[in-house]
Amino acid sequence: MRKWLPLTAVCLGAFMLLVDVTIVMVALPDMAADMHTDFAGLQWVMDVYALALAALLLGAGALADRTGRRRVYLGGLALFAAASLACGLATDPAALIAFRAVQGIGGAAMFATTMALLSSAYQGRDRGIAFGVWGAVNGAAAAAGPIVGGLLTEHFGWRWIFFINLPVCALAVYVTLRSVAESRDPRAKGLDLPGMAAFTTGAAALTYALIRVGENGWTGPATLGLFGLGAAAFAVFVGVELRSSRPMLDLSLFRSRAFVGIMAGALLLSGAAFSYLMYVSLWLQSAEGMGPVAAGLVLVPLSLASFAVAAVAAVAGRLLHGAPARLTIGGGLLLIGAGALLLAWTMDAGDGWSTLVPGLLVTGLGVGAATPALAAAAMGAVPPARAGMAGGALNTARQLGMALGIAVLGAVFQAGLADGLSGSGQGHGTAEALASGRAGELLAAGPAAREWVEAAFASGLRDTFLVSGLMGLAGALVVFVTVRTATPGQAPAGPAAAGRAPAGDPLPDRVRA
Repeated sequence: MRKWLPLTAVCLGAFMLLVDVTIVMVALPDMAADMHTDFAGLQWVMDVYALALAALLLGAGALADRTGRRRVYLGGLALFAAASLACGLATDPAALIAFRAVQGIGGAAMFATTMALLSSAYQGRDRGIAFGVWGAVNGAAAAAGPIVGGLLTEHFGWRWIFFINLPVCALAVYVTLRSVAESRDPRAKGLDLPGMAAFTTGAAALTYALIRVGENGWTGPATLGLFGLGAAAFAVFVGVELRSSRPMLDLSLFRSRAFVGIMAGALLLSGAAFSYLMYVSLWLQSAEGMGPVAAGLVLVPLSLASFAVAAVAAVAGRLLHGAPARLTIGGGLLLIGAGALLLAWTMDAGDGWSTLVPGLLVTGLGVGAATPALAAAAMGAVPPARAGMAGGALNTARQLGMALGIAVLGAVFQAGLADGLSGSGQGHGTAEALASGRAGELLAAGPAAREWVEAAFASGLRDTFLVSGLMGLAGALVVFVTVRTATPGQAPAGPAAAGRAPAGDPLPDRVRA
């Protein structure tokens, strides 16, 4: 079993940093009460971590290719541990948001190297198994976050969702030092600092614009200005990458339709499958009166279904070798979209938590099917020397999808709350209070409040699920159109050809343009 120690080291870090994307969800009402923050503040606690991951993954991947992937992974673990301690000790929302950003920087250094470390540690059938297990851990981690967060928040306090990272980081460092060999790209060049700055500015401006839509409106000057800044920054990023001798993202990879489809599928998967969980948690705890543990357990169907499907795919390994990428990824996204639409269809005022179970099960099946396939397809679509870059690009798309999804669905959720309150005599302040987790205060005013609180949450969540479902279906359509599977014995065309694994390599998702 010693040969699986590198996989253990990588999965420890990946599980921890991905759990921290969602672990905060069930702690948000406690955080809001303790720190007196508003809805935008709650969104930033969630979003700034995912945004830091998304903005820096590409740069971290390039740095790892040049200086050593194990070295960058260990540095990320150390920074992640220090930032987790600071988050747990934070006394105000601004400090917590700032330290969450630092935590995301450490997470980016870890996450950008995981796929490349696995690719260099394993060959042949073992590589297929390793990617399958890694995918199962990825799928389970994001969904397990609310459960772990609920247990820690209810029994120890919300600060322990950060303190728990310290012993896990220490174990991951120990196993990495003992078992993971160093690897790098001998042809890698210097860092693309202008590209990193432009991409970070664009992602941050776009996310901030979406978070402020509820206050500024879609056509407000501030919103349009931020959208314009984001578009300009991304245009600068493209220009820099095309002219740079050491781009952090080789845009020629996007000449492959398959690679474009994989990136789009990754972005839409995270936005459709996980972004609405924040708002579900607010409803369960503030309006339904559940504790953090109970709210986390409501999401168990998604967690169990995603882990079970991905684990079966990992164990089946060779049996699934011929499964086309377009079917596993596109089919998974189709299930995710169907699950969200099922949630929208069943949600009504007065419904309890049980109405969520069927939709969460279907969504979990889709997550478990698509996540491992995304990883294998991305690595099979690029040259081996671009492993770090491909890993960074894939994970950037996933985390950017999470950050943008939370922001977009937050605007949808707020608008839906306001629509649900129409006719009740309640104003914008009431919708803000509900979105900030203060439904309990409003319900304490008397039995009459129960009717319009339930109507508001049903409206907000229904709209949120509907948009999530459309994102999932759009992702499935893109993948079905762009990703094609190479026929047996046929080399993939374009960039995928250079990255084709040797004969006998079980990566199941070699794709062509």
